[in-house]
Amino acid sequence: MAINWNAFWEWANPRKFMWWTDRALPYFAVLAAVIFTSGLVWGFFFTPDDYRQGATVKIFYIHVPSAMMAINIWAMMLVASLIWIVRRHHVSALAAKSAAAIGMTMTLIALFTGAIWGKPMWGTYWEWDPRLTSFLILLLFYLGYMALWEAIDNPDTAADLTSVLCLVGSVFAILSRYAVLFWNQGLHQGASLSMDAEENVADVYWYPALVAIVGFVLLFVTLVLLRTRTEIRARRLHALEMRERAQQ
Repeated sequence: MAINWNAFWEWANPRKFMWWTDRALPYFAVLAAVIFTSGLVWGFFFTPDDYRQGATVKIFYIHVPSAMMAINIWAMMLVASLIWIVRRHHVSALAAKSAAAIGMTMTLIALFTGAIWGKPMWGTYWEWDPRLTSFLILLLFYLGYMALWEAIDNPDTAADLTSVLCLVGSVFAILSRYAVLFWNQGLHQGASLSMDAEENVADVYWYPALVAIVGFVLLFVTLVLLRTRTEIRARRLHALEMRERAQQ
């Protein structure tokens, strides 16, 4: 059965996008709030302290989901940027722009919570570990991406250049995800959550962590839809202002 791609792309038309997100956003927001809060409350208040790490292990419920989101948000920006390059679809460019600030915030949270967690475990807040270093570089790419959008007046030119930057930055997103596998040295541990049960944390920590991760994902979806709607409105307002200036 052939997929009707034209019908699919119609849902990303700015007018139709505004229509369906206006109706879907309240549901996403409520679901995100409930699951996000449930995951953190379950993890922080209804799980035991670790026998070796003590209560500091509960940073896990913020650090791991935020780190995962930091990398995956850049992957989402990459897909949106490729759609812009191939199809010149304005909503995809604006979605990538909207996601950048959220991804930058997640990267900062991951770095900050990692430093707090690292102090009692490693004896230091920072180490030039491969994964930590690649995450710091990823943060700089987020900041550079956002600065490039602001530095260029023509939105299409800004979308073109930021899409190229996103392609380059994807290398460091991959390094951030697989740095522990690429290099054996470094203090950072391997994956805490995986499909291999032998590599997972204990079930008492695993289940609330999954709920927290789902909450972070839903929070991102809610925020990126909200910010994309704002960007579309700003683009329309700019077009109206330019039209009025041309008529004067």
